[in-house]
Amino acid sequence: MAIADQVQQRVGTPLRRWARTQKREYTQGEARPLGADLGAMGVYVGLVAGGAAAVRASGRELPERIPLGDAALLTIATFRLARRIAKDPVTAPVRAPFVKFEGPSGHAEVAEEVREHGGVKHAVGELLTCPFCLAQWVGTAFVFGYVSAPRATRLAALTMTTVAGSDVLQFVYDAIQNGALAPTEPEAGVET
Repeated sequence: MAIADQVQQRVGTPLRRWARTQKREYTQGEARPLGADLGAMGVYVGLVAGGAAAVRASGRELPERIPLGDAALLTIATFRLARRIAKDPVTAPVRAPFVKFEGPSGHAEVAEEVREHGGVKHAVGELLTCPFCLAQWVGTAFVFGYVSAPRATRLAALTMTTVAGSDVLQFVYDAIQNGALAPTEPEAGVET
């Protein structure tokens, strides 16, 4: 018997059996894409490793610290871009192969449901519709951009941060228009 066959028999078979048991016990019959999620984590780790290798090969020095203003700028930009990708009607064509439209959801956002249950399309659909999940990927891209091309990254982040600020002002304006600052009538029996 070849060494590869022995390894397959002694390691591969028990490992696959263990993985199937874990999936069955975790999912309890639900169609959860654990293998595809593991693949997505592998892609993420591969991209981070590739990015780190590229930064190292470029000879760029990592910053000893990131100024608070830049950290805040990147944080707000990550929030806005992740939400834009996951919920904005304009980015629906990116999500469309993986999700189906359910209806509007809040101001200028859509609700979508993953189209296929289980497998890679399910995992990608969940990733693309979850701003919290996307923030990891977007934030990582902003950080690598900041290390590789800080001026261009600050400019891109400033754009998204400006949009986030504008969004807040839109909500404030709507609240004012809808009477949020109007005096309220005192409740019966309550003295003012």
